[in-house]
Parts: sequence; C-alpha cells; structure tokens
Amino acid sequence: MNRSFWRLASLWRKFAQSHKEYRALHKQFETRMREQRRSEALAAGGTRAWFEKLPPSLHALTGFTVFLSCYSVLWTAAHFLLRAVNLYLPMRSTLREYLTLILTFFLFGLSIVVIRYLFRPEAKAMQLVNTLTDAMSRMGKGDFNVNVEVNPRYAGQYYEVVKNFKQMAADLGQIEDMRQQFVANVSHEIQSPLTSIKGFAQALKSDRLSESQRQHYLDIIEAESERLSRLSDNLLKLTTLESKRPPYQPRPYRLDKQLRQVVLAAEPQWQAKRLELDIRLAECELEADEELLRQVWVNLLHNAIKFAPDGSTLGLSLSITGESVAVHVEDTGPGVPAEHLPRLFERFYKADKSRNRATGGSGLGLSIVQRIVQMHHGEVSVANRLVAGMRVTVELPLSQSESQP
Repeated sequence: MNRSFWRLASLWRKFAQSHKEYRALHKQFETRMREQRRSEALAAGGTRAWFEKLPPSLHALTGFTVFLSCYSVLWTAAHFLLRAVNLYLPMRSTLREYLTLILTFFLFGLSIVVIRYLFRPEAKAMQLVNTLTDAMSRMGKGDFNVNVEVNPRYAGQYYEVVKNFKQMAADLGQIEDMRQQFVANVSHEIQSPLTSIKGFAQALKSDRLSESQRQHYLDIIEAESERLSRLSDNLLKLTTLESKRPPYQPRPYRLDKQLRQVVLAAEPQWQAKRLELDIRLAECELEADEELLRQVWVNLLHNAIKFAPDGSTLGLSLSITGESVAVHVEDTGPGVPAEHLPRLFERFYKADKSRNRATGGSGLGLSIVQRIVQMHHGEVSVANRLVAGMRVTVELPLSQSESQP
C-alpha cells in the first residue's frame, strides 16, 4: 500500500511537471503569434499599426473608447432620424427610445456592410491569390523574374505568405543564375583545352616542323588532355558527392598516418620546388570515410604546393580539441585578397584566373573539399596568414556514429 502511494505520488509529480512545461510552451506560442500579428500590423500601416504602437495596457481602453464613440454617433443619428419621423407619425417616447436602440444596431451593421463593400477585402484577397497563382505558373515555366507587389495594408494574414514567396522566388532566381553560370563555366573550361588540342594537332600536320617543335606540340597536347581528363573526373566526383546517396562508409582509422602517406605520395611535387615541410601531427584515431578524406588532403596539399614559392616552407599540423580534430595546411605564397576569400569554395571561382590557368586548376578542388567535409559534419575555412600565404583549416568530429550525411 505504501509503495503504491509513493508510486502514485511520483506519477502525479511527473504529470504536474509535464503540465507546467506544456503551459509554458503554450504561453511561448501565444507570445510568438501575438508578436507576429503585431509585426504584420506594423508593416501594413494605417489605423491598426497606430493601435499596435500603443502600450498594451491602453489597448482595451482604446478599443472601448472607439466603440463608444461610434455607438454615440450612430445613436445620435438614429435619435434625430426618429424625431423627424415622429413629426409625421407621432409615437410614445418609450417606444421611440426602443426604436432608437434597434435602429442604432441596424445602422452599425449597415455601416460594416458598406465599409466591406467599399474596401472589398474578399476581392483583394482573391486578387492576391490570382497574382500568386500567375507567379507560380511563370516560375513553373522557368521564369524566376517575378515580383509580387502587394500593399501590406490589404494583404492581412497573407502578408507573411507573400513575403516568403518573394524570398523563395529570389532564391530560385539566384539558383538559376548559378546554374547558368555553372554551365557557362563548364563549357568554357572544356572548350579551352579542346581548342588547344585542335590547334596544335593541325600544326603537327605541317612537314616543316623540326623534331623539337613537334615534341613540344605533343607535350602541350598531352598536358591539355590530362587537364581535360581531370576536369571530367572532378565534375563526375562532384556530381556523385551531391547525389541523394553519395558514397559514405565511415570507419575508425589513424588520421595522422593517412596525412603522412599523402605527404609522401606528393614528394615529387614538393621536392621539385625545394619546399621545406613543417609537419606536426598528433596521434589521432578518427571515424570517417578514409577514401573521401584522402581526396580532401590531396586537394589541399597540392593547392598549397602549387602556390608556394620555390624554396619556401609548407606547414601541415594535426591537433585534437575535445571531441573534434583540426587539420591546418599552410603555405607562404601570395595569399588571396580578403574580398575573394568568401567565394573560394564556389565552383569554378578563381581569385586569379591567369595564375590558376597557368597551373592547370579548374576551380573545383575546394568545392569537392567543402562537400566532403560537410558530409562528415565538419567545417572548412580559409584565411590569410599574418605574414604571407594562406591557411586552410578543416575541423571534423572524432565520431560519426550518431549522424548520417
């Protein structure tokens, strides 16, 4: 019996706590709805906006005062009207007072009908719906340059819908511009090596070429073919990463060992530029997709080698902070102007087109890096160093078991 009583008391406390939390959430919801209606009224302007600007303590008093003022005007009109009728049709004063009261309410209702007829909110709402329907039809046909203009005073509760619709149209228009720019960039990047290959292939048909010239032209054709192949591979890889089911198989492995393997694999590149490596790697076991992250380190390391001056220093560090790991790749190159830093992860974006083209870049490497890091619920950032060069930082959680890409 005693055990049952304490169990019932415990259940009652849990119920009381749940009810208290529900009341708090309900109060928060009502507050948000009230604030939303207030913001809509302020955006609409007019009398309602003036009413909302008043202190909350005066709302009831103001509404009651307005009602009494309207009622007094209508009662006065009904009183004088019945006094005029009384001249031709005499009636008792008590009856006239009752008729005055009835006529006042009748005039009140009639005034509301007349106001609704003059402003016609239903017609304006229907016009708004037709405007939205027409805009959606145009967007369905690929025309995202739609601008739904509506007076907030007459939009009422539809004002938020119209505002969100305009934002959606602007976002879709921006996505369409990015798609067109992407197609233009792909066409340009493919056309450039094809033009070189075609031009030097035609030059090879000449019988007046020396053996050294012929070999030089063949080297250019080979380099342009490799560039075209890398572009095709990067496009295919980026498409695969952005599909609904990208390849993603996380498992535990040693990240520091992987970074050392990537550095050793790139030895011909950094030795050719006589780079001095500053490597500081803490022992770290990470749960991630090993092959995908290998692509990240390869892209970042090759970029750093590409833009590092001959005989300079290249830095690679790995550190653990709490439940995350940070990898820093640094070079002492010319860096990137501050206004270009936020756009470095855009596809085909090049802060220095001539420099990237001379080194064979396509502008897709950092886009692939960002997508892979996002799949692992991490962050990648780029910043200029204080002295010279650029630093790329990749932060990843140590465990991927609780989330999926």
